[in-house]
Amino acid sequence: MTELRVLLVDDEPLARRGLKQALARHPDATVCGECRDGREAVTAIREQRPHLVLLDVQMPELDGFGVLREVGAEQMPAVIFITAFDAFAVRAFDVHAVDYLVKPFDDGRFDEALSRARQRLRAGEAAELGRRLADLLSDAPPKPAGPQATAPSPSAFKDRLLVSVGTRAVLVPVADIEWIEADDYCVTLHVDGKAHVLRETLAALEARLDPECFVRIHRSAIVNVACIREVHRPSPTEQVVVLGSGQRLRVSRSRREHLERRLGRAR
Repeated sequence: MTELRVLLVDDEPLARRGLKQALARHPDATVCGECRDGREAVTAIREQRPHLVLLDVQMPELDGFGVLREVGAEQMPAVIFITAFDAFAVRAFDVHAVDYLVKPFDDGRFDEALSRARQRLRAGEAAELGRRLADLLSDAPPKPAGPQATAPSPSAFKDRLLVSVGTRAVLVPVADIEWIEADDYCVTLHVDGKAHVLRETLAALEARLDPECFVRIHRSAIVNVACIREVHRPSPTEQVVVLGSGQRLRVSRSRREHLERRLGRAR
């Protein structure tokens, strides 16, 4: 195979951009399409006929398993699933020897999964891959209907995050995080005066944080409610939170009412 045609499926634009950046380091890989949801993915798989799909598991309406059901395991190309906090998915992928990436993942883990996909495609393992996907799908629970369909269980919320510090990987207690800021496809965690970078979108990380403890105050910032010391109004059109460290952060107009409700519950 001289060209690896890859379809990207993720409802987060920044996540798709990060996947494109990771693929750009591989000259044989070409992005043949991008999909914002499962419905678009089903159409693109049928029309574009990619060799490989990078498929987000958690998506509204039609999730990754729903895409499998719609297309059919035997007709699916090779798949690398991408998941943020779905414990069932990780266990199932391990059992059925299906490739997956857990957000946030580093370049080495991405390259490893891509290399395995290449090897399987070159070996002509389409039938075997189809069987594994069919087995996975037969064990996967259907996505529930209604408002609970996309709500994670309390056990899904992270209490620690793994970050890189030089040549080491360190576990940071989530409760110690003061605030989090978006930086393109990455986020920066501010903890005890130190900054740690994670390769993950702010929206994806927000989904893994307990909303009773963290609140989004701006499209590029999340704060730990316990670290908010004061709320200021420098002018009738401005609102600023002051954290325990003295850090001042602007609250966007669209999020002020939600912040005030959260602080009201916190007291």
